[in-house]
Amino acid sequence: MSAHTERCRSGGGGLGRSSEPARAWRGLAVLLLSVSCLPTVAALVEGLYCGTEVCYDVLGVTREATKAEIARAYRQLARRYHPDRFRPGEPGYEGETMESVQNKFLLVATAYETLKDEDTRRDYDYMLDHPEEYYQHYYAYYSRRLTPKVDVRVVILVTICAISIFQYYSWHSSYKEAINYLVTVPKYRIQATEIAKQQGLLNRAKEKGKNRRSKEEIREQEEEVIRDIIKNKIDIKGGYQKPNLSDILLCQIVLSPYYLSHYVAWYASWVYRFTICREEYGEQEQLYIIRRYLKMSQAQFDSLDESNKQTFLQKQLWIRENFELYRKEQEEEMKVKMATDPRMKRYRRWMRNEGPGRLTFSDE
Repeated sequence: MSAHTERCRSGGGGLGRSSEPARAWRGLAVLLLSVSCLPTVAALVEGLYCGTEVCYDVLGVTREATKAEIARAYRQLARRYHPDRFRPGEPGYEGETMESVQNKFLLVATAYETLKDEDTRRDYDYMLDHPEEYYQHYYAYYSRRLTPKVDVRVVILVTICAISIFQYYSWHSSYKEAINYLVTVPKYRIQATEIAKQQGLLNRAKEKGKNRRSKEEIREQEEEVIRDIIKNKIDIKGGYQKPNLSDILLCQIVLSPYYLSHYVAWYASWVYRFTICREEYGEQEQLYIIRRYLKMSQAQFDSLDESNKQTFLQKQLWIRENFELYRKEQEEEMKVKMATDPRMKRYRRWMRNEGPGRLTFSDE
């Protein structure tokens, strides 16, 4: 009895062990079948491209269709499902409503927008072939939708043109203000008056009768003559010079190869003449070295008086030792001037007695 029972238990245990692998294989088969079905579902995600529909099927074309075939299929479906052409009850629109026709028209348009562009079509085909990479598909889809479709080169060109136009008109406005100021400067006004007298613009005979003008009108005409001479006849340099088109950003960029080649040729000539051949500096070269020592731009240096430039040449400031001595002298003079300036004395007295942190207010 006990032996029979033991055999039954042993037989029952063997049967249980033989059924466990079968159940495991069945579970694995079901899992593999489910995984094999996942790509088809994951490849078509709601919100990406045509949603759960295949864009090729929406247009009725194959994946090997050309651009012309895709465009032809789109035009046919767009004419059919365009909301303006919808007529309820007509042949071809059985069971359709305005809402369903609009949805189909939007789906057809989305399919065409997806497949007409080569880059978007390549991303879409990659999504169909690799449905498991859904994060990559989301990134590719939204990066293309959010990225501006305007050529970056066009944006840069338009920006440069806008900056150049603003730059030119800003300089022109500053130049007009500078002319209005220079009319009041005795130096330029005297020069302009002398040129006007030499040209006979201010030596007109007195007018009589009806053509006689008032003193105010004559003064206004003389001011206009002086203004025109300062603007056109007198060579104004530095920060007051007339704006030139070649100075704006656009022209500078276009002419940059010329400027670069010109600078390379000038630098090579400088090295050959003054470093290799040991030539003596001319006046222009001396002024150039002085300007570099002074750390001034060309416009700033041009705005200096000729007397200052002649002083620089007389002191031979293109020699480094002479320039260092001149700089120290200027610093000492500035210190003495600040020490003897009444305004600086008042300022130091105020800082010593009251200072910015000890201001008091009277009750008066």
